[in-house]
Amino acid sequence: MRLRIVLWSALGILLIFVTAGAAWLLSLPSASLAAAQPAIDAKEAGATLAALKPKRQRPLIAIIGVNDGTETTDYLMPYGILRRADIADVVALATHPGPVHLHPALRVEPDATTAVFDAQHPEGADYVVVPAMMRDDDPDVLKWIRAQSAKGAMVIGICVGATVVGASGLLDGKRATTHWYSLSELRQKHPSIRYVADRRYVVDRNVATTTGITASMPMMLTLIEAIAGRGKAEAVARDLGLVHWDARHDSGAFRFTRPFALTAIGNTLAFFDHEQLGIPLTPGMDEVSLALAADAWSRTFRSRAVTFAAKDGAVVSRAGIRILPDQVASDWPVDRKVSAMSDTPPAKALDRTLEDITARYGARTADFVAMQLEYPRTQAAR
Repeated sequence: MRLRIVLWSALGILLIFVTAGAAWLLSLPSASLAAAQPAIDAKEAGATLAALKPKRQRPLIAIIGVNDGTETTDYLMPYGILRRADIADVVALATHPGPVHLHPALRVEPDATTAVFDAQHPEGADYVVVPAMMRDDDPDVLKWIRAQSAKGAMVIGICVGATVVGASGLLDGKRATTHWYSLSELRQKHPSIRYVADRRYVVDRNVATTTGITASMPMMLTLIEAIAGRGKAEAVARDLGLVHWDARHDSGAFRFTRPFALTAIGNTLAFFDHEQLGIPLTPGMDEVSLALAADAWSRTFRSRAVTFAAKDGAVVSRAGIRILPDQVASDWPVDRKVSAMSDTPPAKALDRTLEDITARYGARTADFVAMQLEYPRTQAAR
């Protein structure tokens, strides 16, 4: 009798959760609200470039990360793009000695710690790039960002890195944007921030912010244009495989929808079909394409990307970042090995990866990944 009561009680609780979950799912919109956006006018574009002008002829750019959780593409994409442009001295930093564990994939050795950087460059950086981090209130990061800003650095929050910049107080009273998923949190914590919709990046005085992860590519090209002119930016864009990089963005196309939630739930529950996929590391590989591929495959909720190399020790990328293999292996099972897209221009690497994800897991999972990356797939050929 007691067992029967317990079972019926458990079933009742389960029914409540199922009912509540169904009601929550039905409350979500069935689709996003996409709309074409007009081109950015010359006055706005000119003001953005003027605000991004450096204080030195050859600027110093620092990319800050925490050792225990910094977003993969936010950290590596600015590094790779700015290094190939060769219009500034670019350093990848960590708050403490040791490797930076990127999220959701990859491990790298930074160029220096913030303490070493400060000792070598007491005048500070021209620009500080702030990626998304596992926590937005790391005291060492916030103290260092404030100090760099006080020395005259332009602070650039990439994606959810805007919440880190917000926590530092540097966004108070300024116009800004961030990843669609974190927008409500940013506005709730910092009500004086003035959100700007339909822009992939926003610059207000000494601070810049961007939308989702993939927005760091147009942001970095705009920074290159501000530093070295339109011709240099166009040359780097051609190398990346990108035609346009203005601030146009359709904010309405990115939101928490019913298909998004159902795909996340379904892929999570398919735990018997979860996979560990291997990406080979090779010297001189393009770190931007690698970051996009590893990031995307690790966001399917069906797979996790790990890197492998024939021997232990760092593998140096095209731009000079030292990537540590997750596993030492001479090869990987063919059916669980995916491409690092080293032979693909970075701007096309994500498109090809999403095509591969579609072939492996279906179109809904590819759309789910693109939504997390806030990647405007329909505008990719614009």
